Amino acid sequence: MSLLKRNKPVNNEANSDNTLAKMALSNIHDGVIITDKSGIIKFANPAAISMTECSGVGNAIGLDYALVLRIESKEGREYSPAENPLIRAMKTGQSLENYVVCLVTCPGTKRIPIALSVIVEDGGEASRIITFRNVTKELAEDSEKADFISTASHEMRTPVASIEGYLSLALNPQTSTIDERAKGYLTAAHNASQHLGRLFKDLLDATKLEDGHVHPHFEPVEMVGTIKQIIDGYAMAAKNAKLNYQFGSNRSKSVSEVRKLDQVVYGFIDVNFMREIMGNLIENAIKYTPAGGSIYINVRGDGDRVLINVTDTGIGISADDIHHIFQKFYRSDNSDTRTIGGTGLGLYIVKQRVEAMGGTVWAESAFGEGSTFYVSLPRITGEEYEKRMIAFRNAALAQNNVNQVNNNPNGGIQ
Repeated sequence: MSLLKRNKPVNNEANSDNTLAKMALSNIHDGVIITDKSGIIKFANPAAISMTECSGVGNAIGLDYALVLRIESKEGREYSPAENPLIRAMKTGQSLENYVVCLVTCPGTKRIPIALSVIVEDGGEASRIITFRNVTKELAEDSEKADFISTASHEMRTPVASIEGYLSLALNPQTSTIDERAKGYLTAAHNASQHLGRLFKDLLDATKLEDGHVHPHFEPVEMVGTIKQIIDGYAMAAKNAKLNYQFGSNRSKSVSEVRKLDQVVYGFIDVNFMREIMGNLIENAIKYTPAGGSIYINVRGDGDRVLINVTDTGIGISADDIHHIFQKFYRSDNSDTRTIGGTGLGLYIVKQRVEAMGGTVWAESAFGEGSTFYVSLPRITGEEYEKRMIAFRNAALAQNNVNQVNNNPNGGIQ
């Protein structure tokens, strides 16, 4: 009897905790939907029902989450099943954190920008917890900030470029004569002006996509050859940094020994965005890898995804920093990184560009043990590639004809 009496308060306490949890979920402004592994809704709080404009909590229970929570890209582009971040997280059991998308209400009459997160219990084998919040106000504030930063950066680039030009002339022995002491001062000033110029460029790159002035221009490509062509441009920088730089195989000893990859992988991407992404990741790897280290780059098909990795043997990233490295202006602050220059925008730009193409990016690292950055993008089949290539060429031909007509002073009449 004494044991039963001792157990009873524990059960009451557990019931009380459950009641409090339900009360909390019912009164928060963020939408919360809990599903089982197969995606059937077990719980939906009032905020989730209100935002999705479904008829009621009771009607949502037992439905597939995809019938209640419909999303598009933040630019309003409809996702294919392969590139839909919510479907991917629910299917694979991978977590998703504050991914900005557009929520399409159940009647289909409204589109609301939301920050979407998915938490998966027990390594993907149990419940999925989906949370989302309305970020309309945040995006409006960010847009105002972006407009200011873009305008200020654009205005400041001209005088900085002028300063850099005059410093270059002062350091050129053919145009001026200075002693070694003055040369040291001018060299430091020149380096600082170049750093400032890179900061303004990164600020402009980061704000152009945020304020809607830049949109991805998709084209079908063979991914292995495209990435290989991009990364070849950084081979000399890696060599100058005394790094082993390899593509395709971690066991190759030099670039000339890398075997041709057998796998053919197709994607539908913005090639210029891809150049920015790979450039930032490779420059980071070079910057944070001491001489004598290695950088490995690979591309492969992973189901319906294209998976790209940039791996280095550099100083690595601490557990505290790795969750923040894709945030704007974030730079880790420790004795190994403090002396390495940077704007804190490179990885933020990478995340922007990857997500604009319907992809995800993440890092795996341990401090002192190197890092691997992964970029996952939607993959298309060979048949899809051929169809999209025909459409892409036809669109390019049509645009070329329009340009010829517009450039003809006789209005296209010969």
